[in-house]
Amino acid sequence: MSIKVKETSVTARSAAPRPALPTPPAALAAKVRTLAPTMTRSMQRVAETVAGDPAGSAALTVTGLAELTGTSEATVVRTARVLGYPGYRDLRLALAALAAEQAAGRAPAVTADIAVDDPLARVVAKLAQEEAQCLADTAAGLDTAALEAAVGAIAAARRVDVYGIGASNLVGQDLVQKLLRIGLIAHAPADPHLAVTNAVQLRSGDVAIAITHSGRTTDVIEPLRVAFERGAATVAITGRPDGEIAQYADHILTTSSARESELRPAAMSSRTSQLLVVDCLFIGVAQRTYERAAPALSASYEALAHRHAPRDRHAPRDRR
Repeated sequence: MSIKVKETSVTARSAAPRPALPTPPAALAAKVRTLAPTMTRSMQRVAETVAGDPAGSAALTVTGLAELTGTSEATVVRTARVLGYPGYRDLRLALAALAAEQAAGRAPAVTADIAVDDPLARVVAKLAQEEAQCLADTAAGLDTAALEAAVGAIAAARRVDVYGIGASNLVGQDLVQKLLRIGLIAHAPADPHLAVTNAVQLRSGDVAIAITHSGRTTDVIEPLRVAFERGAATVAITGRPDGEIAQYADHILTTSSARESELRPAAMSSRTSQLLVVDCLFIGVAQRTYERAAPALSASYEALAHRHAPRDRHAPRDRR
């Protein structure tokens, strides 16, 4: 009698189909903001129309929406699929649900861009609203099953590598310092060559996390690919779950972002949503490993407590 051995090769991992998850209605506007810059002009008109007036758009047939936006029925269907729906019928149902949420006050409208002559008080208000919306959109669109799987992999990992460039590397550094405080071995190399060198050392039982809003940053994709091929569990934190980074990720955590403008580059809002995701990862790991995480946190706090002690007001000041 022959026994079939389950295939666990890299080829089997990369060949496994990734199930498509429909976009929740509350995350539709966020997805439009994230994906619109990568769409054609005609698709952008469709996307912005449905996000701007979900109730009106939900009442239209595919032909009616095509006429309203000056596009074609094929463009409307393609836009629906890019936004995460199998077809226009599914998009209409999501639009109707989104309109109902907005009517009930649970789905805020898109906020205005910051103008160069806005007073600082208005800048503060607009930024606060954008940040809050960005966090809400990310929470609404986050795949909790993928989050649970990523948390489980990190909690059991021998070592964790985090790859990111620019603002995404700062987010990676934030996650690493949190993981270090609960006793995990973690690294977030800022140099892309060092990131690949680190990835070569990974193996099964390790975890590699890539952070890239665009999903196509070569300096982030390359080390994740190497880690994937070495057998490490891989996680992608990205605003483009359909981007190139996805083919090397076992678990995808999707982030949202506000609209990019002259005074508000994409890195600002994407960083906000990325920080939410890494905080969720950290809390999840800390919960899973509480028996060792709690003493480690206490030890790190005690080791640094003297550095936060108030100075004696009457002690002479060193003017050297």
